Amino acid sequence: MAITEPAAPTTVLETGIKRDSLMQLLAKTLLVHGALAPSQIATEMRLAPGVVVELLKELQKLQYVESRGLEGHEMRSEVRFSLGGAGVHYANRANVHSQYIGSAPVSLEDWVSQIRNQSIANERISREVLQDALSHLILPENIVSLVGPAINSTRSVLLYGEPGNGKTSIAEAMGKAFRDLIYIPHCVEVGGQIINVFDPTLHTPEEEDYQPKSRQTFDRRWRRCRRPFALTGGELTLEMLDLSYNPDSRYYEAPIHLKAIGGVFVVDDFGRQRTNPQAVLNRWIVPLERRYDFLTLHTGKKFAVPFDQLAIFSTNIPPDELADAGALRRLHYKINVPTPSADDYRVIFEGAAKKAGLPFDSDVFEAFFDRHYANGKATPAGHHPKYIVDFITSVCRFKSEELRMDADLLDGGWNNLTVN
Repeated sequence: MAITEPAAPTTVLETGIKRDSLMQLLAKTLLVHGALAPSQIATEMRLAPGVVVELLKELQKLQYVESRGLEGHEMRSEVRFSLGGAGVHYANRANVHSQYIGSAPVSLEDWVSQIRNQSIANERISREVLQDALSHLILPENIVSLVGPAINSTRSVLLYGEPGNGKTSIAEAMGKAFRDLIYIPHCVEVGGQIINVFDPTLHTPEEEDYQPKSRQTFDRRWRRCRRPFALTGGELTLEMLDLSYNPDSRYYEAPIHLKAIGGVFVVDDFGRQRTNPQAVLNRWIVPLERRYDFLTLHTGKKFAVPFDQLAIFSTNIPPDELADAGALRRLHYKINVPTPSADDYRVIFEGAAKKAGLPFDSDVFEAFFDRHYANGKATPAGHHPKYIVDFITSVCRFKSEELRMDADLLDGGWNNLTVN
C-alpha cells in the first residue's frame, strides 16, 4: 500500500490546529526574529504563505502586528511585519504558556492517521532483502528462517544467547531491512501542549520533499525519513518511557519509543537496566498486546498513540531469569542466537584478519583453537576474533614490526580476553 504524503494546508482550518495557537506561535516568532516578511514567517513556521497571510490579517485586526514597509527586489518585494506595543504583550503572555517556536505543530488526529497510513506492518520484507541485510554476519543457516517471520509480524522479539555472538548486530540488520520512507512530524499538539517529536539524532531525512516540484503541495511540518531505528541499553529507566516536560521552556520532548514509531525500537542488554526487567515488561503489557500506548500530560490529560513499531529485546540472561511466564508471553518471538561452530569461528577470524591486513596462517590458527577451545575448554564467541586481531595489530605496531600471526601473539590476545 502506497504511503500518502501529507498535503500542505491552504487555510488555517486545514492545519487542524486552533487559530489562537497559530497566532500565538506567529507572535512569538516575530518577538524572537523581529520584522519578517510573510514568506520568511512561512519558512520559520513551515506553513504555506497563504496560511501565514490569513493569520497576519487576524493579528492586524487585533492591532498586535503592524507593517514595516517593503523588503526585497523590485518584482519580489514583500511587506515586512513586526509586533506592535500590544503585540509584544500578547507574545509575552503566549511565552508564559510555552516558549516553543519553530515549525507549527500537527494535530494528534492527523499524526495518528499518518501513523496508520504508513504502518510498519504494511511493509513486507522478503527473504532476499533480509539475507542481504544479514550478509555481513556469519550466522547459522536457520537464522534467516527464524528472523523472517518475526520481522514481518512487526510484533515483539526476544533475541537471547551468550554475549558477543551478534544479537545487537542482528537487531541493527533487521532495522536496515526496512526500506520505506515515512513522514515524521516536527511536533504535535495535544490538549494545547506542544510535544517535540522529530529528532535529528534519530531520524534520517530524505530531502526529496524539498524539490521545487513538491514544495507547493507537501506539508513541510513533516519530514520524510527512513523508518527510525532507536537503540537503548542499560541506561533505560521507566521514566524514559514517559513524556519529558521542561518546566523552563514549557513544552514536551517525546520519549524514545514514541520517536521510534513506524520503525524499530531495541532494548539492548535487557535485564542490565537499573529498572527490574519484569517492571519494564509490565509497563509495556498494553502496548505489546493491544498495539497502542497511553501517555499523560502534566495537566492530567491522557491520550493514546498507536504502538506501531517492531520492538526487539536483546539479552544474554536466560529468559526464565528475566521475568515470569506471563510477562515473557508478551514477547511473541523468542530467538536463540547460538555460539558459532568451529567452522563459523574460523570464517569470522579469517574475515577479521583480512580486514586488518593480518596474514592468516591456517596451521597456527588450528593449533591456537585446539589449545583454547577444543573439547569444551572454552566457548567460542563471535566477538573473540576481532578482539584478538586488534591485540595482535596493536602489539606489532608498538614494536614497529610487520603484522604476523604466531602462537605467542594469539595467546597474548586470548589472555587479554579473559580475567584470571
